[in-house]
Amino acid sequence: MSTIVETVTGDTLAGLREARDRATAGMVELRLDGVRDLDVAGALADRRVPVVVTCRPTWEGGRFDGSESDRLAILAAAIDLGAEYIDLEWRADRRALPRSERTRVVLSNHDFDGVPADIRDRTRAMLGEGADIVKIAVRADRLSDCLTLREVLAIDTPHIAIAMGSAGHLTRLCPWLFGSCWTYGGAAAPGQVGVRDMQRLYRVEAGSAATALYGIAGQPLGHSASPAMHNAAFAQLGLDAMYVTFETADADELINVADAFGVSGASITAPLKPAVFTRVRHVDALAEDTGAVNTIRRGRGGWEGRNFDVAGFLAPLEQRGRALAGTLAVVLGAGGSARTAI
Repeated sequence: MSTIVETVTGDTLAGLREARDRATAGMVELRLDGVRDLDVAGALADRRVPVVVTCRPTWEGGRFDGSESDRLAILAAAIDLGAEYIDLEWRADRRALPRSERTRVVLSNHDFDGVPADIRDRTRAMLGEGADIVKIAVRADRLSDCLTLREVLAIDTPHIAIAMGSAGHLTRLCPWLFGSCWTYGGAAAPGQVGVRDMQRLYRVEAGSAATALYGIAGQPLGHSASPAMHNAAFAQLGLDAMYVTFETADADELINVADAFGVSGASITAPLKPAVFTRVRHVDALAEDTGAVNTIRRGRGGWEGRNFDVAGFLAPLEQRGRALAGTLAVVLGAGGSARTAI
């Protein structure tokens, strides 16, 4: 079972509390930065689930622009009031905070520019701080950045791995693949997925190492309805499976990541259909004819590819009694689907 932490915030204390009480996840992150009339006791009072108290400064992507002493005083008050967790930036001065057995520290580092060249050194330095949980969040420019993050955080210390942005969805939806203590849902950071979708569409809370992983590969993928369709089908059939996005335009990168994370199969869309065709060992006759695949699966002898675009293209015409033989056609496009149409 996987835990979702729902990130909530507000411009006012009343708005923050309303969002907190409306949350449906098993834990809540209270983002106190940006709350104009902040009262820490009021933010924590009458909470129904464990909370992570965060007051993110502007110098690490947050909204708190006051003095560092004032910000740390807010976190210190949360500790004194018995918050279950506080999130403290690695660059902040931990010595200014009281110690409490009731409150655990999430030591975090965020990089919105990409995967830093010194990410391994940063991680080692953070581990040396003795925090309860280490959290690394970086912007993913490539799908393979997810793999880098997993390799860096192959550690025994409790940790959270997040690759921000569309290329990092795998880290948010499948925390078990990265050994993460939990994942975050909401709309407070680049690439975050709404908690409703995480719970109902992707069924993240039921996910585990036994969950079969599928997805759609290509770039861009923000418009695709495939995750909604396939995940609904998995749920209806009672299958322990999840369908996610693998955003990349590099066929080699896709195959490497799919192998590393044990992906069972994938839908292939633009611009990957011709390139993936050359990287699978077994293809059907239609794929051979078109030089493109739109579906791959892991078989006993390696990756197998098939082309279902042919049937998908012909079926609407056949249903309308439109025969193609002897007709003149114009094909608009020059990718894998255009090859199929020709």
